[in-house]
Amino acid sequence: MQSTHHIWHHPHSQKSCQGSLCALMVGALAVFWGPAAHAADLARQIVGPISYVCGGVGEDEQQALKSESKDFDMGLLFTEGARGEYLSDVAITLSRNGVEVASFRSTGPRCLIKAPRATYQVVATYNGVDKHTTLRIGERNVHLNW
Repeated sequence: MQSTHHIWHHPHSQKSCQGSLCALMVGALAVFWGPAAHAADLARQIVGPISYVCGGVGEDEQQALKSESKDFDMGLLFTEGARGEYLSDVAITLSRNGVEVASFRSTGPRCLIKAPRATYQVVATYNGVDKHTTLRIGERNVHLNW
């Protein structure tokens, strides 16, 4: 007996959804699951004593990061070129007193970081090129440009 309640399957054939009905269903799924996917991308990550969240490509992510910024002590911004185009996929290493305390890869141009009170040495690597900076509690817009 074949189920007539299965959304993706026509009850009288072996064909899956087609044409405008399929497009409508895919569009509806994108609307319902799209925000959840963005929220997952902006989930707080924990590496050792450091917690962070990265993102900020679209306006929605920028607003989400702005609303979360009060929960973080520091921030990094990654750009490229004279026009300051946003970068993601930057490898970040945080060290304190010469000892690595966290290492992660950015999923957007801005990373908000919460860490124990200290001064951190940052090495950020994009396309094999390292940039170095120092990050202190309260510095929320340290900008690195390649």
